[in-house]
Amino acid sequence: MCTILKVRWTINPRIAPEPWIACSGCGGLKPFRSSGKIRLNANGKKLDAWLVYKCSVCDKTWNRTLFERQTVRGLAPAALEALQTNDIRWIRAQEFDLDALRRKAQHIEEFTDAHVQKEVLGETDGWTMLEIELVVTLAYSARLDRLLASELGLSRSRLQALYRSGKLQIHPDRADAMRRRVKDSTRIVIDLADQADWHSAGLAARL
Repeated sequence: MCTILKVRWTINPRIAPEPWIACSGCGGLKPFRSSGKIRLNANGKKLDAWLVYKCSVCDKTWNRTLFERQTVRGLAPAALEALQTNDIRWIRAQEFDLDALRRKAQHIEEFTDAHVQKEVLGETDGWTMLEIELVVTLAYSARLDRLLASELGLSRSRLQALYRSGKLQIHPDRADAMRRRVKDSTRIVIDLADQADWHSAGLAARL
């Protein structure tokens, strides 16, 4: 009989990616951080929108274009409201849009600092298997082995050994899955039946 502890980890990155842009104040490429503020301009029935960034060194501003000459009717009502109210969740989605950022800068600095919200989905008495479901709604650069090591209190070498032996399984699995960046909807199943510290790993998985 398989006994299992199922948990869900929701990854919430704390720091938005920073594009490196030529700064007119510093005279060279510098990282720019988002101010979290939208600049919206109306020209007749057309709208322009920018996300305002500031140089991390001198605070010189850079307006990152979100769209230009967009008709009001062409915007979804929810997006228009988000722009007008500086909606934090909508702005965060723009801050973490790596594809859009790469069109503006050759180098994007990413950060691995994140809050991991943990929720127990199900537990059976005397469980021996740990199943972790990952929810990643924003771009997150940390490798899977680093995330698991940090949150479970297990070394990366030990996790790699469990993976090679088949006691740690990743769904969907790909080559070098443990060394790839964390992805949404990934499911990790770890057989801890013969691990002396299974209890502490389970405690860490849920707290």
